[in-house]
Amino acid sequence: MKRSDFLKTLSLLPFAGYAAEASVLKKLNNAPSSDRTPLLFLGHGSPMNGINDNVYSNAWKELGQQLEAPKAIICVSAHWLTKGTFVTALEEQRTIHSFSNFPKELFDVQYNPKGNVPLAKETRDLIKTTQVGLSHDWGLDHGAWTVIRRLYPEANIPVIQLSVDYSKSAEHHYNLGKQLSALRKKGVLILSSGNIIHNLYTTTANGKPYDWALEAKEKFNQFIVDKNHKPLLKYQSLGEYANNAIPTPDHFFPLLYVLGLQEKDENVRIFNDDILSGSLSMTSLHIQK
Repeated sequence: MKRSDFLKTLSLLPFAGYAAEASVLKKLNNAPSSDRTPLLFLGHGSPMNGINDNVYSNAWKELGQQLEAPKAIICVSAHWLTKGTFVTALEEQRTIHSFSNFPKELFDVQYNPKGNVPLAKETRDLIKTTQVGLSHDWGLDHGAWTVIRRLYPEANIPVIQLSVDYSKSAEHHYNLGKQLSALRKKGVLILSSGNIIHNLYTTTANGKPYDWALEAKEKFNQFIVDKNHKPLLKYQSLGEYANNAIPTPDHFFPLLYVLGLQEKDENVRIFNDDILSGSLSMTSLHIQK
């Protein structure tokens, strides 16, 4: 099945001047020091989840209603893969429609929250393990805006995106995430978007999960609940089930940013924990004390 046909099939299933900078940074720095924003990993699935009401998009909507509104959002999406690491430094985000063969209704969506240039620069300066560039030519891809517009439909929360350096290892992404921890105490929500199990080469028309996909879901979830992250960083050595679940790590790497940020006193709530079309999981994580 072609990737475009697969994504379309998913859509039918039930289921982003100096004085100004100083002002924004002051607002972030004035957030109560005892606060710590939650961490989110959202299995985004089909772009159509950005406009269709289903169990998955409704769960994102309900989560947005339950959480205290953050002061800003940093999103790590599976759909901004780069060589090198970049962060968007825009005054206003633009909506990227990075897909094809979908209804005009989806292409008509414009989700344009404010950007946050001071936060982009602060994020750049916090990351010490690699050089981070400021990007002025990206925006919010569908891995970002389809989920964020469900959490915050009024587009009233500033958003920046952090790219995924596809040339780096799992450990690199995990350790990079750790370096953003100070932002959580300033009211910044860190959100990753991908799919833990993501194999578009083996999708099924009947939707029945493969045995290896069920095994992968069970074992990955147990590693996550147990806070046993080391096996996930060595996913390639876990055997056939993991190699089938993660034939390419583009949708898996975003998960590692939030796991790297998880503190010892924080636990995970797993939701949307379904496997679609045999080989794609919608599994999502809400991590909080």
